[in-house]
Amino acid sequence: MPKMKKLLFTTLPSNDLGLLTRSLPIATKLAERGHQVAFCNVAKAPRKLIADAGFENLVPRHPLYYLQTEDLNPRGLYRILSSERVKRDCGNIFNFFRELVGSVPTRFASPTSEIWNADHAGAMVGMLNENFVRAHCEAMLALINDYGPDTVVDFWNPFACVATRATGTPLVTVVQADAHPASQGLIWWKEPPADLPTPVPVLNRVLAGYGLSPINKTEELNVGDLTLVVGIPETDPLPEIADVTYVGPILWQKDEAQLPAWFDELSQDRPVIWVYPGNPRYLPGLRTPTDSIVVVQTCTEALADEDAQVVLSTGHHPLPGEVLPLPANFQHEPYVPGLAMAERSQLMIHHGGYGSCQTGLYTGTPAVIIPTFSERESNARRVAAMGAGVFILPTENRSRRKYVSPQALRAAVRRVLSDPSFTQNARRVSEKMKTYGGATQAARLIEDFSA
Repeated sequence: MPKMKKLLFTTLPSNDLGLLTRSLPIATKLAERGHQVAFCNVAKAPRKLIADAGFENLVPRHPLYYLQTEDLNPRGLYRILSSERVKRDCGNIFNFFRELVGSVPTRFASPTSEIWNADHAGAMVGMLNENFVRAHCEAMLALINDYGPDTVVDFWNPFACVATRATGTPLVTVVQADAHPASQGLIWWKEPPADLPTPVPVLNRVLAGYGLSPINKTEELNVGDLTLVVGIPETDPLPEIADVTYVGPILWQKDEAQLPAWFDELSQDRPVIWVYPGNPRYLPGLRTPTDSIVVVQTCTEALADEDAQVVLSTGHHPLPGEVLPLPANFQHEPYVPGLAMAERSQLMIHHGGYGSCQTGLYTGTPAVIIPTFSERESNARRVAAMGAGVFILPTENRSRRKYVSPQALRAAVRRVLSDPSFTQNARRVSEKMKTYGGATQAARLIEDFSA
């Protein structure tokens, strides 16, 4: 048995479950082999899943993280944003808040805006502000120094990667192909504008402060001393020059996980459709490019009169009040075990998140996808290219809100349910995926690297 190692798992601190569904299985395999594993994700829904899995979850000591660890009303939000430390670390309060929700030119920051690559995404979430970047890196650096891991295993958190390099700690990164510098970015099917905002100059000043080499694109931060790519070459293509190891799909479900008791009461004669929108709203009272409430709104309108049983789950996120009451053929459950749910469904409708796409492909379940921003559109296009589903792109209505025609969604659902080729193709991809090692292989590679 290899010597026990102390491992820190870091993830992008977003309030959704996608990155947790691929990090928790690896962490569980490593813990079963005797290694000490702790997480760092302070967002509300991930915190619950990490706690349910029995792992320690560390919180950086910085006011910025209170924005995610506390359920803030407007007064509490203003109190934190007005604090002297946040002003110092993030500049003017209003500039900071604007950068938090999208400090880029208007045409790049609408609720349905295209997010072209990691550079562009970084610019949209505050990384044009040097103090903002430095504050996050310093918070992660302090946490790494306090915990003292033998290895950091990162899932798309650029601040954690910078801090890990600054401490000299070995770094393993687990990424999807679109996040790798050898990829064509998140929108690979067309040429990007020439004037996209980029945080690279800001990042290079921060990197120089730690004595680290400059970068040419933000994706370079996602390359570790060992870089693992989830998925398979068909779902996550990269050129041969990329120094990566494919580990196949990695999906989370407890061994003892079960579907709710009421599931067994569903009719065997009517199809089961699982609707999963991810997080309907990331910031209360504000629209962001990643919001997926359009999935819930469109499904409730399009499927209310369909001869189908609809299970709606929201990944521990609250159900938006404006979609209530739900249609009679809908059943809402805050969280369901994804693999079990997909296996028992004839169709998935979701937001195009990477974990959702991989879940459907792994279980051989076809999909209708409403991708809510560019990374999700990339995933949806690849599912469609494999013949395992279709996708419908939201447009903007007069209020500049995301909109999908209920008639278009209804037609897509009927098409996928009635054409057996979609299920056949999903099952073909599933067979190929299951030839990879998944979480077990990833854990072995990390263990060998850390030895």
